[in-house]
Amino acid sequence: EPEAAPAPVEGVVDGMSIENARLVLAPVLGNPAAVYFDLSYDGERGLSLYDAEVEGAGDTTIHQFGEYNFKVQMMEALPIALTQGTKVEFKPGDYHLMAMEVSPDLEAGGTTEVTLKLSGGGTHVFNAEIRAAGDER
Repeated sequence: EPEAAPAPVEGVVDGMSIENARLVLAPVLGNPAAVYFDLSYDGERGLSLYDAEVEGAGDTTIHQFGEYNFKVQMMEALPIALTQGTKVEFKPGDYHLMAMEVSPDLEAGGTTEVTLKLSGGGTHVFNAEIRAAGDER
């Protein structure tokens, strides 16, 4: 008998991996936090990352730094294309998630769940370590 293909795991995109995930709290309570991580994609199907959610935040957007009106500034990112072999660093000064209306329950030393939303209705869920404002980004 042929072996049945394994059932897809809910909240996991086949071929996607996340490393070094961390949410860095703002120095002032109530200000947005930033989420950084390293994304690798080796799946066969092309996707695009268009949105995200952070558990314990009222709203989350994907941001990127770019030049507008001869000034470098932070702006909402366009969807990010993911094809086989794509690696994207979400890091200070580049792509990152901005978590707004952060709950005071999110404290340094804990973790929070991050959900990436992808074209075709898929999601990829992972945990991010919560760091204080002065910790390494």
